Amino acid sequence: MDLLNTLVEKGLRRELPTREEALAVLATSDDELLDVVAAAGKVRRQWFGRRVKLNYLINMKSGLCPEDCSYCSQRLGSKAEILKYTWLKPDEATKVAAAGVAGGAKRVCLVASGRGPTDRDIDRVSRTIEAIKEQNEEVEVCACLGLLSNGQAERLRAAGADAYNHNLNTSEGTYGDITTTHTYADRVDTVRQAREGGLSPCSGLIAGMGESDADLVDVVFALRELDPDSVPVNFLIPMEGTPLAKEWNLTPQRCLRILAMTRFVCPDVEVRLAGGREVHLRSMQPLALNLVNSIFLGDYLTSEGQAGQADLDMIADAGFEVEGAGSATLPEHRAGGCGSVCGDAETAAGSGCGPAGERCGHDGVPAAAGSEPVPGAEPVPGAEPVPAAGADVLASRPGLVSVRRRGAGTELAPNA
Repeated sequence: MDLLNTLVEKGLRRELPTREEALAVLATSDDELLDVVAAAGKVRRQWFGRRVKLNYLINMKSGLCPEDCSYCSQRLGSKAEILKYTWLKPDEATKVAAAGVAGGAKRVCLVASGRGPTDRDIDRVSRTIEAIKEQNEEVEVCACLGLLSNGQAERLRAAGADAYNHNLNTSEGTYGDITTTHTYADRVDTVRQAREGGLSPCSGLIAGMGESDADLVDVVFALRELDPDSVPVNFLIPMEGTPLAKEWNLTPQRCLRILAMTRFVCPDVEVRLAGGREVHLRSMQPLALNLVNSIFLGDYLTSEGQAGQADLDMIADAGFEVEGAGSATLPEHRAGGCGSVCGDAETAAGSGCGPAGERCGHDGVPAAAGSEPVPGAEPVPGAEPVPAAGADVLASRPGLVSVRRRGAGTELAPNA
C-alpha cells in the first residue's frame, strides 16, 4: 500500500505526516489491519528496538475531585463505587512503589485527584518522591497532580521528580463537551510549565469518548507540536456512575489503528499503552506491542488491570523484552528527555538540545498547502464520530470493567 510505504519512510525520518495521511490510517479496513500494524512496527523498532518500558501507577489521593471531567470516576458528582481516601503517607506510597519496581517497573507515577496541587501538597509529594528515590535510586518518578502554578514544577524537580504528566485528552474543538471546570488551554499551559520547570513532559489522550477521526488526529497533532517525551494513549473505561458509562465505541481493531496513527505522527517518542487496554484490546494486546514501547504494569487508578505476571508473560511470549533500569528509553537524538542518554541532563531546559520543536527533529511541518487527500481518508470538516458497537457487543462489555479494590489505600497487596 503506497500510503503505508510513505508513512514508514516519514517515520524513519521523523517527518510529520499530513493530516490526510493520518486520517487514512484510521479509515483503513480490517483486511488491511495487519499491514498497518507491520508498517507502524517498522517505525517503532527503528527507534526503540523490541524494548518495552514498564510503568507503575500509585493513586496518592482517590476520589472527591472538584472537577467535572466526564470520563473520570473521581469527578465531581461521580456515583462510581470507587475507593476514596486522602493523601497516602510517604511510607505507604514507598511500599506500593517497591511492589511495582520488584515487578520490573522503571517508572513510578504518583497521581492525585484534584484541580491542582497547593503548595502544601507539593511539600507532601516532595517528601514521597524523596522517600522513593532513597530506596530506589534509579527509578524514574513522574508526578501527575493536575494544573500547575508558577514555581511548582521546579520544586518537584528539586525533590527528585523526573517527569510530569498532564494529558490533553481530546481535541481543542471538543474539549468543552467533556470538561467545563477548566479549559484545554489550561492543560497546554501545564505541559509547558512542566518542561520549563525542568521536568520531562508527558501528555497523551483518551480515545473512545464519542470523538470523530478528525478529533483524534487533532489531538495527536497537537501533542506532536507540544513535543512531550512520552505520549500515553488511554482507551475510555466506561465506569458506571459517570456520564460516559454507556460510551462503548471501541473495537480491538480501532484501538490498533489509533495506536498506529499515533506512532506515525510521533515516531520517536515513548508511546505508552495506558488505561483500558485489557477492556478494549483484550486478546489482541500482544499485537499492540508492535506499536507502543511502554505500558502500565498491573492496576490503574480506580480500575483493575490484568495481573503483573500476565503482563510480563505477554511481553516475553510476543518476542519483546522488558527495558532495564540502566538502559535509555529515548533515542539519542532526543537527549534531554527523561530516560535518555544524557545522564543528569534530563530536561529540555538547559540541556543544550535547542528550543522545543527543534531539539528532536520535530520541525512542526504542516500538511502541504493544496496536497491531495489520500484515497480512503475521511474529510476533515464535519467528520462523524465512529458508530457505537452493536447491542450484542454492548451486552457483554460492561462486565469487563472491575473497580480496583487492592493496592494503594487498601489492606490488600498491589497487583504488580
